[in-house]
Amino acid sequence: MDDETLAAAILHACPANVSAESMMAVPENVASLLHGQQAAERVWALHATTSGSNAEGLRRLLLAIVRDLRVIFILLARHLVTLRHADSVGIDEQKRLARLAADIHAPLANRLGIRQLKWELEDLAFRYVQPETYRRIAKLLDERRGDRDAWIVSTQTALMQALDKAGIDAQISGRPKHIYSIWRKLQRKDDDFSQLHDIRALRLMVRDVPTCYAALGVVHALWPYLPDQFDDYIANPKGNHYQSLHTAVTGPGGLTFEVQIRTPDMHEHAELGVAAHWRYKEGGNADAQFERKVTAMRQLLETKDDSGSDDALLAGFRTDVFDDRVYLLTPDGDVRDLPRGATVLDFAYRVHTNVGHRCRGAKVNERIVPLTYRPATGDLVEILTGKALEPRRDWLSAHHGFLNTTRAREKVRSWFKRIDRDQNIASGRGALERELRRLGIAQSELENLPGKLDMATLDDVCVAIAAGELTAGHVTRLLQDIEASLPAPRVPAAAAISGGSGIVVDGIGNLLTSLARCCQPLPGDTVCGFITRGRGISVHRVDCPQLHKQRTLDPKRVIEVHWSNKRARHYDVDIRLNGYDRKWLLKDVTNVIATANVHVIAVNHHIDPAHGIADMRYSLRVNDFEQLDALLARLLAVPNITDARRTT
Repeated sequence: MDDETLAAAILHACPANVSAESMMAVPENVASLLHGQQAAERVWALHATTSGSNAEGLRRLLLAIVRDLRVIFILLARHLVTLRHADSVGIDEQKRLARLAADIHAPLANRLGIRQLKWELEDLAFRYVQPETYRRIAKLLDERRGDRDAWIVSTQTALMQALDKAGIDAQISGRPKHIYSIWRKLQRKDDDFSQLHDIRALRLMVRDVPTCYAALGVVHALWPYLPDQFDDYIANPKGNHYQSLHTAVTGPGGLTFEVQIRTPDMHEHAELGVAAHWRYKEGGNADAQFERKVTAMRQLLETKDDSGSDDALLAGFRTDVFDDRVYLLTPDGDVRDLPRGATVLDFAYRVHTNVGHRCRGAKVNERIVPLTYRPATGDLVEILTGKALEPRRDWLSAHHGFLNTTRAREKVRSWFKRIDRDQNIASGRGALERELRRLGIAQSELENLPGKLDMATLDDVCVAIAAGELTAGHVTRLLQDIEASLPAPRVPAAAAISGGSGIVVDGIGNLLTSLARCCQPLPGDTVCGFITRGRGISVHRVDCPQLHKQRTLDPKRVIEVHWSNKRARHYDVDIRLNGYDRKWLLKDVTNVIATANVHVIAVNHHIDPAHGIADMRYSLRVNDFEQLDALLARLLAVPNITDARRTT
């Protein structure tokens, strides 16, 4: 370990009375390692409250909240030292520490390939959880761990000499099976202790398949083998594509041991591929995405072994591992993972479909949040539910941001598909008509709509809108595209006339004029007209994106217009204010609008609780551009308002 890791391990054990000033002097990287250890304390507390019933979820949560892989090494080492000295604490505390090691620490060490820590954590935990069974197996071994290690070394040396003599280049590693692993195998295979031949084992790594069989011949020539204990998983791979030669022989002192022979590719597949050792050791359901992350972590560790670069290791960990998921807690301590960017409403549907359908609100870390709130890894999320199953149609709108996961959207769509068709038709037609009125599009334009959407009738279109498969906005945009593609109507030349909107149209008579809703022009704006089909002339600001699109499609339908002296009494316009929330902010803004003699049609006020940002949107009725300009200037002067602008 580097100096930063060692410093963080020592500082975490400092007495509580160390001054804050002293801790302020800690370098940033060391402080980050300390924060990671503190965050891990939440996982330990959750483990205590759930009695380890969700150990896999807690392991994932720990790996997700730890942003520096070195924290895991500190946590493993600290807990190992604690268990080594657990004789001095009470029995209940010994069992608590042992369960924590068995559920969290040992599996993590196993997945990361740190077997020296893994076997000792498992043996110590087993010793405190089942002391009588531990002592019985230890007595059956009839030798100390150190004696078994020495036997492995001497046997390994003898085999290496025989392989060198045969001209076979090989790497040999050995390990004595630890007590907990022996107990697991006895439980799994229901064997007698005398039938276990892999209490001691050697592993040979050779360059190719022919050399595997050549090395096997050397092993069998050196020691007598047990005929019924030979398995050729190279010629007959396991179902998970695991490949290796397994044989059991009687070695020095009459002790039996197992020998595994494989190539580097076989070894990589066994350690990092679908045949990885920790999967069948731990059991449970497979999660391909999580397994890829564990593989990435182990590969990062191997990269460090090759390059010795801590910086490369940490950079890779931060960018490659767990950045695409958030791990959230239920009030019961269960861990649920979701794609990054998921909302609390997505979380409700992740817990259960009916929880999502009944969702009426949410709390994150005991604080009420909107349904669009995006929690972070480690947050405690509580869903507030009603009695009735009442999902809302606007949950399906991407604009509103309620749902960001495909699974949750499909659950809501399925709900609305099950509702009576007549109700869907009425609901969808209502949403479509509201959108048509908002954009000023005549309903007579709807006759060609079903064919453009590959649907039979307008009712089918309304059902699709109600079910969330189409949005009313998408349909109206399609109608606008249809309208723009139609040929321009022929109109007779005439003297200039003034429309009811206060617009003068040069050279065209007896046509209705209307102000476009897309840009809401005001007297004082430079404007231009567009001849529509069935709705007269639509008047736009010259910088309106919709006008630019229409001009590109059919420039002949664009005409010159200007404001007349006879104007309408008022005009509608939308504005948006942003700022930092404070007490009486909404009241102060409303007072400014009222004193400017501007009528408020609608208001939408939203606070981002995470950042304290206020987002206020008003629909106003003003006399002209000058009045609006003066109002925006006064609103920008209100304390805490950072931006005031026209939105159309």
